[in-house]
Amino acid sequence: ELEMSVLGIDIGGTNIRVGLIDDNSLIRVESIVINNTKDENETNDELISLIKKFDLTTVEGIGVGVPSVVDVEKGIVYEVQNIPSWKEVHLKTILEAKFKLPVFVNNDANCFAVGEKYFGRGKKYQNVVGLIIGTGMGAGIILNGKLYSGVNCGAGEFGMIPFLDHNYEFYCSGQYFEKVFSTAGATLFEKAREREENSLEIFKKYGANLGEAIKMIMYALDPEIIILGGSVSKSFEFFETEMWNVIKSFAYSKSRDGIKIETSDVEHVAILGAAALYYDATQTKNISESVKSK
Repeated sequence: ELEMSVLGIDIGGTNIRVGLIDDNSLIRVESIVINNTKDENETNDELISLIKKFDLTTVEGIGVGVPSVVDVEKGIVYEVQNIPSWKEVHLKTILEAKFKLPVFVNNDANCFAVGEKYFGRGKKYQNVVGLIIGTGMGAGIILNGKLYSGVNCGAGEFGMIPFLDHNYEFYCSGQYFEKVFSTAGATLFEKAREREENSLEIFKKYGANLGEAIKMIMYALDPEIIILGGSVSKSFEFFETEMWNVIKSFAYSKSRDGIKIETSDVEHVAILGAAALYYDATQTKNISESVKSK
């Protein structure tokens, strides 16, 4: 069991949230609303003063999840959504210099996956895909118990892969409801709950699309479990059956019969996932050190 305390920072679309994780549970959260008119340094200062609200004497590390492209090695974030001034921020360097603690930075989809691995439905598994289906489609990949980000943090961008006349993101995220049926997913969800025929049909079509995406992920990675997060995952009951109908045609029966597809039930998974970057990083260090000592 993890005895240290770690700080998890979720830089979201509208808020920055900082949470203290102690003895495996989230014990305190502080947040601020992002003011997107401020310049880079002012935003950095706001983040730093938010972190300073915590007593860092027992904190062993800091993890940060950001909705952007990240240089994971150097901890640089590029073109952060909703923070226009954050074009290229050396977040790891800034925070490590300020707090003298190891800092790990990654994108929000990777944080989701590693959060599920340490705190959620991925606990029992070594090979996990965390698939976020919301305004877009993003994924994080855990292989052999370790987060796999790719060389440029680009691994798991399944949404960008061509599908039909667009790509998987178009057909498997909330964009599908907006662009094809000119309706918000939330509206369809409400109507589906009232058993309105048309909405139920749309979710069936959506489920078939998602089933195709999941087969593609299974061919690429053959994971044990795919955990769904994001706003669209809340409608799972309405597209689950059709999704499984499509997965039935997967060519390898062992994978097809063994794959688990579940929805996330972790509260504050973004904060926990950011903190879990620390566990993920230190876990390999311990492994490689024990190998060296042999």
